[in-house]
Amino acid sequence: QVQLAESGGGLVQPGGSLRLSCIRSGRTFSGYPMGWFRQAPGKEREFVASIGWSDNDTKYADSVKGRFTISQDNLGNSLYLQMNSLEPENTAVYYCNVGISTGDLAMMRTRGSWGQGTQVTVSS
Repeated sequence: QVQLAESGGGLVQPGGSLRLSCIRSGRTFSGYPMGWFRQAPGKEREFVASIGWSDNDTKYADSVKGRFTISQDNLGNSLYLQMNSLEPENTAVYYCNVGISTGDLAMMRTRGSWGQGTQVTVSS
């Protein structure tokens, strides 16, 4: 089983930045593509960004392109999401998960269990 643990959330003012981290442990799906997702109050969970075996293989939701950057460490065990120019609409619980491809992740086809997530609140 793969275990996922998100961290780095918090309260930030509009226009501010946050960097989220996700630590993957367990042998299952080790090295597989990973992605970030979020769920705002009263809304369905949605795709944010994904990254594949190559750092050039990335996908982003249209709403975050140019503001959010997904990255990973060399071993593929740590995943990051740099979020800049945050907006109140970005308020949500952010989750990470693994998948077979960045495309699958973009279509919400995940292979791991959902963790606790990390709360991001954008408010003045």
